Order: sequence, then C-alpha cells, then structure tokens
Amino acid sequence: MSRLTKLARGRECQVRLPCCNHNVETTVLAHYRLAGTCGIGMKPNDLQGAWACSACHDEIDRRTRIFEPEFVRLAHAEGVLRTIDILIKEAAIKL
Repeated sequence: MSRLTKLARGRECQVRLPCCNHNVETTVLAHYRLAGTCGIGMKPNDLQGAWACSACHDEIDRRTRIFEPEFVRLAHAEGVLRTIDILIKEAAIKL
C-alpha cells in the first residue's frame, strides 16, 4: 500500500456525488482511469486518485449505476484535483 493510499484513511470524500455517504471510515483512494496511463491489470499513478467514500467509489467503478457515466467521470476528475490540492497544502506532495 502506498503512502498516498494510506493518507486516504479517515479523510472526507472529495468526489462528492449526490449518493455520497460522507462516511470517512469508508474513504479510499479511487484511481482515475485515463487512456495511456493505465491498462489491463495496471492501476494509474496514485496522483491520479481521489479520496472517495464507499458509495462514490461504487459509482465510479460502476458497481452501481445511479448516474450517467459522463457525470461520474467529471465528479471523479474534480475529486482528483481537490485531493491533489489538499496534498499540496499539507505538504504531502511537493511540486
């Protein structure tokens, strides 16, 4: 488990879909899958991850299909940017 994955524990969900359960005990790092950065059996870099509660993560991974895929991908991408912003402010990552 990477350091950035561990930092997701106990954090507020940054994806914020309408189905969000706001339960910090379920927060994990949800990787954003972008062509050219991942493949079969290969996750993207942890910097391409958003802190997501279990409900948002289920929607991101399409285990649930409550919302349109484009809406979910946008919310996930925004969550990645919010997560990176927090990590920079906390000096967990440096530019």
